[in-house]
Amino acid sequence: MEILGKIVGNGARVKIMRLFLLNRGKGFKSKDVAKRSRVDIEMVRKELRLLSSINFIKKRSKTSLDWYFNSAFQYAGALEELLVRSDTLNKEKIINNFKSVGRIKFLVVSGVFIKNNNSRVDLLIVGDKLKRGKIEAGVRRLEAEIGVELTYAIFNTKEFIYRLNMYDKLIRDRVIHTGIKKGLKFGILNTIEL
Repeated sequence: MEILGKIVGNGARVKIMRLFLLNRGKGFKSKDVAKRSRVDIEMVRKELRLLSSINFIKKRSKTSLDWYFNSAFQYAGALEELLVRSDTLNKEKIINNFKSVGRIKFLVVSGVFIKNNNSRVDLLIVGDKLKRGKIEAGVRRLEAEIGVELTYAIFNTKEFIYRLNMYDKLIRDRVIHTGIKKGLKFGILNTIEL
């Protein structure tokens, strides 16, 4: 994101543009953009004015408070390629985001991280003594970086191994097999013998 921020202007703009590119057809009020992207409301208003001036976003009507992505924006494809289809987040950043949540034994990214819209889960966390509140805060930070809501599942080690051995559909089909087929970013942290 640091490099993209320098190319595009700043990190806040990258987050806001990703939010609109990944949520086409969905309207956002300024305060919703600030909350979802974790950017100061004044900075959001400034960026929305700038993005509106280049027709990246628009309002449906003059009285509307909601901003929408302008599907007729001439550089939509190029920006999507740069901001969305490029590597979403690197491995170290994801792992560091969950360092203080307990003893993580297995962390799998799928779904939006590997550009697979058919996956039921984007993030699977397995471990012991996991702190749900800290995990949720970490997920919110990732959502702000990426610009899209994440679906995630949390299991303790014993339950995960049981589900794995029972050929649980979520574990086997959706997370593991999808990740293996798509390749690279499948299991970014693994201390469990599978």
